[in-house]
Amino acid sequence: MAFRKKAEFILAQKPDILVIPECECPDKLKFNSDIPVPTDILWYGTNKNKGLGVFSYSSLRFKLLEDHQPDFKTILPIAVTGGKVDFTLLAIWANNPEDIDPYIGQIWKSINHYDNLLSGKNIILIGDFNSNTIWDKKHRGGDHTTVVEFLKRKDIHSTYHEFFGAVQGKEENSTLFMYRHENKPHHIDYCFASSYFMKKLKDVSVGNYRDWKEYSDHTPLIITFDL
Repeated sequence: MAFRKKAEFILAQKPDILVIPECECPDKLKFNSDIPVPTDILWYGTNKNKGLGVFSYSSLRFKLLEDHQPDFKTILPIAVTGGKVDFTLLAIWANNPEDIDPYIGQIWKSINHYDNLLSGKNIILIGDFNSNTIWDKKHRGGDHTTVVEFLKRKDIHSTYHEFFGAVQGKEENSTLFMYRHENKPHHIDYCFASSYFMKKLKDVSVGNYRDWKEYSDHTPLIITFDL
């Protein structure tokens, strides 16, 4: 939350695209004069203080696809154009309190709904999934492993796990520290990408708890593709 007060710290990483859950609507984003202005913004939410924001700091431009199912709230299918290659971005903040299914259940329903989009050539899914394989037993049907396997069949893979050779549920880096407590770590943020991007995957990093605890209970997941 309060992205306007924190933008300078993540912008030091010089991102092309930022996906920010719990983000204020554009009307409330009053940045200081020394903060770079995004070249494009796509925001969606019912609470002006807490939606999903997608920001471009490059030539990339966004358009929410007509396929968007409003019932999925902040799981957004976006056409990204203006770069070296056009692609579909599924920006995710799995946190719809109106949905009877838990976090991963919302993603499971959305990827089935967007099946045709995910069968395309250039795909990235990224954001706060609020899930991990360690919680599979709590969910019936579309648990975390089921989602990972569904995407794998479409040749869409987790950048973190491929880059580090990690196993789902046994990640060494955490992206969430519950209530900002260092002794409550979890890995719940992901970037999945299709083969085109996986072949160009250059680097994956996760922010350090001590560097980011002042700003959020999450640390940034940073993906670099060499396009």
